[in-house]
Amino acid sequence: MKITSITTTPVLAPLPTPLRTASGSIERFHLVLVEVTTDAGVSGRAYAQAYFPEMLPALEQTVAGLGSMVVGQPLVPRDLHELVQRRCRLLGLKGLAGMALGALDMAWWDAWARIRGEPLALALGGALRPLRAYNSVGLYDAHSVAAVAETTVAAGFAGLKIKLGFPTLAEDLAAVRAARRALGDGAALMVDYNQSQSAPEAMRRCVALDGEGLEWIEEPVLADDLHACARIAAAVRTPIQIGENFHGPGEMRAAIAAQAMDLVMPDVQFVHGVTGWLQAAALASAAGLPMSSHIFVEASAQLLCVTPTAHWIEVLDAAGGLRQEPLELQGGCLHPSNAPGIGLEWREDAVERYRA
Repeated sequence: MKITSITTTPVLAPLPTPLRTASGSIERFHLVLVEVTTDAGVSGRAYAQAYFPEMLPALEQTVAGLGSMVVGQPLVPRDLHELVQRRCRLLGLKGLAGMALGALDMAWWDAWARIRGEPLALALGGALRPLRAYNSVGLYDAHSVAAVAETTVAAGFAGLKIKLGFPTLAEDLAAVRAARRALGDGAALMVDYNQSQSAPEAMRRCVALDGEGLEWIEEPVLADDLHACARIAAAVRTPIQIGENFHGPGEMRAAIAAQAMDLVMPDVQFVHGVTGWLQAAALASAAGLPMSSHIFVEASAQLLCVTPTAHWIEVLDAAGGLRQEPLELQGGCLHPSNAPGIGLEWREDAVERYRA
């Protein structure tokens, strides 16, 4: 079987509520829907995500450009991945190029599993199983976070992640304590700084958060400042979580060598797709690091089922307003789709409505 075409569709996917972080607010998810068509009449689907509308046209063009390299090639996912890596050796695979490769890789693995008539996890030799899930939300102060926590518990999540990075440490602590009270003892609480703090301030705040019963503190400093991450991880008892900004498994290998984190959570797009994720999962297993996911909930659910040190799945449903099937959440766990491939079928009316 060979790839006959790659098509892309830019969309502005709806969000129930804006996602506020310490760096700004996200009103909609800016996605490029990707379809890989084969001469067997089977297509694979995935999507790429750009955080800013200004980057969406460039991301779409990059996906289409890299995709043109594989048209006419046999549908052998690892060979396709290696072909694009080889062609991009001089350019490198960070930024848009790596994001495009990640989306394409997800789409051709989706097609590969669909041809076999199996969910991706089964096609990779694993088994579908419930995954401990947390609700991932934005920046809420002490007055507004309680309602979010109560909604999280009512929805059946096993955990809640809130953003931090208020102007003062006192505001961060107040939000954490209000969320903890509203969650009760039955749900985990994680916090995410989204790289917003300087190294000295991050150290001060992370030390102050020790003893608050947090599951982890995420990205307190710039993601590529591995030395600062390592110093904070060594100084605080609360686990430090990083990984969503690893551009390929090589950057994860460097972070492990630097002892920059206690927990790891790659982003399947940034880590270069299914192929990159499987390499990252092997690294996490060898290092004994619990491995969670970052967004891309459909592909992440399948891949965590074949990840030896699988930990948590993040539920921030970027494509939920476009997808036919809702997520299945029961007993604090997300149940991966049992449809062939990743489990992405679009509502065509919604795609047309939100087309960029």
